[in-house]
Amino acid sequence: MSNDFSSEFNLDDDVMYLNHAAVAPWPVRAEQAVNAFCRENVTIGSKKYANWLKVESRLKSQLAELIHASSVDEIALVKNTSEALSFVAYGLSWSAGDNIVTSDEEFPSNMIPWESLAEQGVTVKKTPLKNASDPTAKLIEQIDVNTRLLTISSVQYASGLRVDLERLGEACQQKGVLFCIDAIQSVGAFEVDVQRYQADFMMADGHKWLLGPEGLGFFYCRKQTIDKLKLTQFGWHMVEDMGNYDTPLWETAASARRFECGSPNMLSIHALSASISLLLEIGMPRVEKNVISRADYIINKVQQQPQLKLLTQAEPDGNNIVVFNTLEAKLDELFSYLTEHGVVCAKRGGGIRFSAHFYTPNAVIDRAFALIDRFFEL
Repeated sequence: MSNDFSSEFNLDDDVMYLNHAAVAPWPVRAEQAVNAFCRENVTIGSKKYANWLKVESRLKSQLAELIHASSVDEIALVKNTSEALSFVAYGLSWSAGDNIVTSDEEFPSNMIPWESLAEQGVTVKKTPLKNASDPTAKLIEQIDVNTRLLTISSVQYASGLRVDLERLGEACQQKGVLFCIDAIQSVGAFEVDVQRYQADFMMADGHKWLLGPEGLGFFYCRKQTIDKLKLTQFGWHMVEDMGNYDTPLWETAASARRFECGSPNMLSIHALSASISLLLEIGMPRVEKNVISRADYIINKVQQQPQLKLLTQAEPDGNNIVVFNTLEAKLDELFSYLTEHGVVCAKRGGGIRFSAHFYTPNAVIDRAFALIDRFFEL
């Protein structure tokens, strides 16, 4: 596959899309998959439901391959990252005095579920990571005899900070602490390996770097850890003998399907499977290389603009999120100017966040920075 991905994406010519850390555009193949699924529903309904189940099974296999899970049975399909994090927060048995180690930069999805445990006597230790020479070591230092779990975002949404997940996983193993990773800002952008990280739990939505729709994500639960979580939702889909509607007896599914209580989101399943097929077809090593290359290009552009200040720290393993500010108090005005002129980006972390994917042409980045130059000339 060449470096020209124009046939895979169909963005309007006047759109400069630099917001994959928020909600990403779909590739053409996802549109085609959804159109075909819709046409099938209109013309024959669920006549071929057995084929839909094959797509659902394929998606789980794709996700297992993408994150290097040891088995597809460790993958559950969920509505979103928050739901999966809540499964962990309310699936574990807590005791008063337990604590959870995390950072002070987490998105609310990876903070609110843990903070809600305060009424059970559980505290959340928010580790300040800004300007830390070794953020990973600082997190590890916070683990004490009362720590039950360490939870962290693989990439911080508002700064682009990346921690060493292998080191964290090793420390958690040595100290008998559960390890949870909110991977929404890395899966689909970087190579991910839950076995290398020794992660107990990982979760992510499909609508960012995975290039899929909102309303569908995954929950990885390590097979050695699955029985540590009591269930908080129940329904026909989470039983071992799924499809046997007449039996009065049931038992919980042995696999991660136990976290899927009811009917699956088949429309989004078709879309996300198609999107992930593109990532796997290209290969995650190449996707990662391209993503890092785009981020480096943006960082260089920021550093060349005298009226901008780079807020994101250049990571040794590469970045996918770049945040910058203005040296003058014109951040809101610049953001409005960019969005009014076709740049899709976000305001995060006290600055403007650009997040380009593997397919983003450098020419699009050039056009965005030409607008920035023009803004400061006004």
